[in-house]
Amino acid sequence: MATRKKSVKAKEQENQWQERVVQVRRVTKVVKGGKKLSFRAILVVGDEQGQVGVGVGKASDVIGAVKKAVSDAKKNITSIPLTKYKSIPHPIQGISGAAAVTIRPSAQGSGVIAGGSVRTVLELAGVQNILAKQLGSSNSLNNARAAINALSNLKTFQEAANDRNISTETFYS
Repeated sequence: MATRKKSVKAKEQENQWQERVVQVRRVTKVVKGGKKLSFRAILVVGDEQGQVGVGVGKASDVIGAVKKAVSDAKKNITSIPLTKYKSIPHPIQGISGAAAVTIRPSAQGSGVIAGGSVRTVLELAGVQNILAKQLGSSNSLNNARAAINALSNLKTFQEAANDRNISTETFYS
């Protein structure tokens, strides 16, 4: 059998994704014979150019859980609009379960002011100037998903102008 080599573009696309593990937790399931141990990994994947995804993987070993989380995160990638100053176009809120996240654009040079898994999501999305606040739950998975929910609901200036049937120049006057 002949094996095909991966093309240069395919290798570049694989290398552009960065992965960060947010949490690895040992979980147990009570079964007839006692307790069954497994691991749950929460992982964020992003290219730092406006694409980011959150994934969860469960397996009997940590490495297997991380591999499953990577494939899950790549399935759930969302694209976000970034401004020329590496911020977001407008303030927005995101919700997942009991976790709520408020994200606001910030002045150039202020950096990523956020905590926990929301910070990881924003950094891997490529956002550099932003303010974020976690409200409600402190659950890492729900906060990461709330951040993804908020970022996926962002609109560009052009989309907002089209929704209102006005020209883009009216935003700047």
